[in-house]
Amino acid sequence: MNEKVRKNKSIKAWVTQHVNDSYVNQAQKDGFRSRAAYKLIELDEQDRIFNGVNIVVDLGCAPGSWSQVALAKIPANGIVIGVDLLEIQPLPGLKFIHGDFTEQTTLDTLLETINQRQVDLVISDMAPNLSGIKQVDQSREAYLVELVFDFAKDHLKVGGHCLIKVFHGYEFDNLVKQARELFTQVVIRKPSASRSKSSETYLLCKGKKLV
Repeated sequence: MNEKVRKNKSIKAWVTQHVNDSYVNQAQKDGFRSRAAYKLIELDEQDRIFNGVNIVVDLGCAPGSWSQVALAKIPANGIVIGVDLLEIQPLPGLKFIHGDFTEQTTLDTLLETINQRQVDLVISDMAPNLSGIKQVDQSREAYLVELVFDFAKDHLKVGGHCLIKVFHGYEFDNLVKQARELFTQVVIRKPSASRSKSSETYLLCKGKKLV
């Protein structure tokens, strides 16, 4: 089978899965920008991560479904700041920063937007551009997770929470260890809206320690 035929079959399989995906269909009915919204909704129903939250930073926010959920969960005077390398359609109430979180200029803009306030909750559904090479992709994802930890260490309030996507792989145990050094409780979650074939899982890190 040549590469073009294989690629066409792969695209057709993805389209079929997408069309038949109940979460995709429900997202369209509920007005969410992607099925990912239901991951965050389920995690909040289980762990109440938005309780008492006023300031949220959403890293890797495109196309905006997690920001939609966050805006619905926090008080009307709350703030949601979204960051992504990709542009998104304007979302009422969202303070969007178009930039690469791995670059200092984007971090500087984020800090200007926070304006010396402590963040209550950091949520990150960031993923690297996948190469198809498992070890490379896991290393790239681990780097993003560590950047989120660095940001949380400096700008998340003591007692604040952090929800981060991670890939299962050789870096996983080390990332969990780092999380437990920074937070009082770390639990591993795989919401039902996360595709079973995906290696993604989520670290729910609760109660940032005084460090």
